[in-house]
Amino acid sequence: MALTAITNARVFDGEKDLGVQTVVIDGARIARVGGDVPEGCETVDGSGATLLPGLIDAHVHSAPGSLALALRFGVTTELEMQGMNTRENRGLITEDDTVADVRSAGFAITPPGGHPSELMPEGFRPKWDLPPVMPLMPFSTTPEEAAAFVPQLLARGSDFIKFMIDDGSMEGHPGLPMLDQSTVSAGVAEAKKYGALTVAHALTVDATRMAAEAGVDGLTHVFMDQPHSAEIIDLIKDAGMFVIACVSLNASMMGITGSALADDPRVAARLDAKWDETLRSSYNRYPQGKLEDVYATVRALDEAGVDVLAGTDVSMPETFFGGLAHGASLHQELQHLVAAGLTPARALRAATATTARRFRLSDRGRIAEGLRADLLLVDGDPTSDISDTLNTRAVWRRGTRLAD
Repeated sequence: MALTAITNARVFDGEKDLGVQTVVIDGARIARVGGDVPEGCETVDGSGATLLPGLIDAHVHSAPGSLALALRFGVTTELEMQGMNTRENRGLITEDDTVADVRSAGFAITPPGGHPSELMPEGFRPKWDLPPVMPLMPFSTTPEEAAAFVPQLLARGSDFIKFMIDDGSMEGHPGLPMLDQSTVSAGVAEAKKYGALTVAHALTVDATRMAAEAGVDGLTHVFMDQPHSAEIIDLIKDAGMFVIACVSLNASMMGITGSALADDPRVAARLDAKWDETLRSSYNRYPQGKLEDVYATVRALDEAGVDVLAGTDVSMPETFFGGLAHGASLHQELQHLVAAGLTPARALRAATATTARRFRLSDRGRIAEGLRADLLLVDGDPTSDISDTLNTRAVWRRGTRLAD
């Protein structure tokens, strides 16, 4: 395969702005950052554009066609927080450079009848082909059950272990069966024996406290039931947890649709009718919530030095999962993070280097020699105007340029 050089583009390497640099791709890897263009090299003129690492959405649920849709928006990796793309099922995805790569928790540890069962309308059956190997359903009601499922999940190809800590109150279904403290703690302790990363779904301050007490590595949401306090921010910081903000999901829960995003011609051109309809809808399960409180919490976490990651909780093209679309909503999330008070550079880190570091994806998330050539070239300068991330000029996945 011939070398490819991307020239004259401003380079944001996942951590910082390097200015204008030449980046050379050799096959699936980044061969060089800086220097002259090698002889006989195919060149891509990046004048007026910024080269970014491929974006990572740290919280998704896959659906038919969703990985291809994500890649069209420059999202080269999605982290599945409940789904079927465990290691035993994703061999074809790993080798397919027309879709985003994926890592998966498999299914989360939750009690029978617990979250997310309440989100599905009665009788709903998603229309997709089942995977070669059905994922393990780790329904648990006791510490012993949760601990016993952990090695099974890891053996079956879960990349991290997820715990649902949710009584349904945020979704309009209070009183759902919920994991108790001892069950979460036992599961997390077992995961630590295997060196496995743990994450917890927690939409409330109380659930966040439970996750911190159990020693969970990261939260898959920022809480939305009340304004933050210095105490809860300190608790998250002292526990060393990261937080996948998912502001886009919280906005949807409050009844805020994605219509403004769907109206953006840079987005509309890439969505089919079903995804457009979904994006223009919303969850609308917690309309009493205040987005300003969520923004203030995210800002306080960032100012405290907590690693804030960019994720969306995007799922399938159904209006009851509304307000979100794969790929597109990660760009909306970056705009939310900036609106919350993060600098554009910090928001970009949240979708690249910071997520790669916290999820132990050492081969991506940055533009550096030897790493995967997962790259996004956009017109403009998103380190100044975050919405420029939608100005897609080119996308590469493992050095293969996505066809326009």
